[in-house]
Amino acid sequence: MKSPVVKRSIVIAGHKTSVSLEDAFWRGLKDIATSRRVTLSDLVGAIDSERQHGNLSSAIRLFVLSHFQTRMNGKGETAQPPRETMLVPPMADSILRAEQ
Repeated sequence: MKSPVVKRSIVIAGHKTSVSLEDAFWRGLKDIATSRRVTLSDLVGAIDSERQHGNLSSAIRLFVLSHFQTRMNGKGETAQPPRETMLVPPMADSILRAEQ
């Protein structure tokens, strides 16, 4: 049986690294980068620079989850998650939004 987790290579700030992510998280990450009009490498770089613990793959999963939770509160309305669950602080997130 094939693992649902796929190892992918990405360049962050000129350094090649790899992350292991399920396809759904990879697609979500790419969708977020596209909607913010930033490169995948720049988005992953921002996630990497803001993470406080855990590995990069876990930080990306939490970021993608937080992104979609922020936009939906079960009624199709924008909702703000509790501050302690946010991976990327509002300041870093607003910088990425400004690039849209």
